[in-house]
Amino acid sequence: MKKILVTGAAGFIGSHVSEKLLARGDTVVGLDDLNDYYPVAYKRENVDALKRHAHFSMIEGDLCDASLVGDTMAQHEISHVAHLAARAGVRPSIVDPFIYERANVLGTLTILQACVAAKVPHVVVTSSSSVYGNSTAIPFREDDSATDRPISPYAATKKAAEVMSFTYHKLYGLSVNVVRPFTVYGPRGRPDMAPWLFIESALRGIAIKKFGDGTTRRDYTFIDDFVAGFINAIDRSFGFEIFNLGNSQTVSLNEALEVVSRVTGKKLIIDQLPMQPGDVQLTNADVSKARKLLDYNPTTSFSDGMAKFFEWYSSARL
Repeated sequence: MKKILVTGAAGFIGSHVSEKLLARGDTVVGLDDLNDYYPVAYKRENVDALKRHAHFSMIEGDLCDASLVGDTMAQHEISHVAHLAARAGVRPSIVDPFIYERANVLGTLTILQACVAAKVPHVVVTSSSSVYGNSTAIPFREDDSATDRPISPYAATKKAAEVMSFTYHKLYGLSVNVVRPFTVYGPRGRPDMAPWLFIESALRGIAIKKFGDGTTRRDYTFIDDFVAGFINAIDRSFGFEIFNLGNSQTVSLNEALEVVSRVTGKKLIIDQLPMQPGDVQLTNADVSKARKLLDYNPTTSFSDGMAKFFEWYSSARL
């Protein structure tokens, strides 16, 4: 049985990871500042559900508080860290890059430093598919040099977190698996992401903001598939490795909107808008490395995943 610190435990992915770890018998300590990037009530719902487990405890605090993080690791005798906490979102990072630098770079540095001090041997650091920018090497491989040229502050902070993680591996022997999620969606998803916004707009009969001509493509990854890969990244140590965790099948914006219309049974109202700064044309994960080393096997199609998400949304948010 592991004792795992999950940063960002109140969030979408963090709550799902915590839930699965608890279900298999691990002890989970959640750390989250419950910021208001999206409604805090949603995050508190996630925490309340996790608190039903006897082996879960929650600490509300700042990831950049070195004393808090260090004391938490020592007092709870943490054996592994699942670092999911971050400021997410490409477009907001252009408006306020400083808050992204603090949360994603200083926050990760604080975690890494505390791991060394507390002799925690293994950490999973969550990056982002955004680090690939507008790479022309399709599908995206983990060794793609395009990650050295991020096109948004958000992506730049995630790349910085990766580089810092490697530094701590080389300096201190800390075992680090970096995972790059590709547009993760599903029940309890973030309300600022396209799947939620599309479903919400369709059901409310309001216009969906369609940026560009609809040919941009995304690698949508259902939450259950992602979590299975992420937990294997907690369990397996390789020294330092980077893994794509995506579906590996791309869906165009036009196709995604067709799926939304089908699962909701609604005719969509479209507000056609130009492409946004920082947006990329395509995300597409090469997951062969994760398949080989993490036994990663995403099986949920976008159509099936959106049907499950719609079912949850209808019962939990309408």
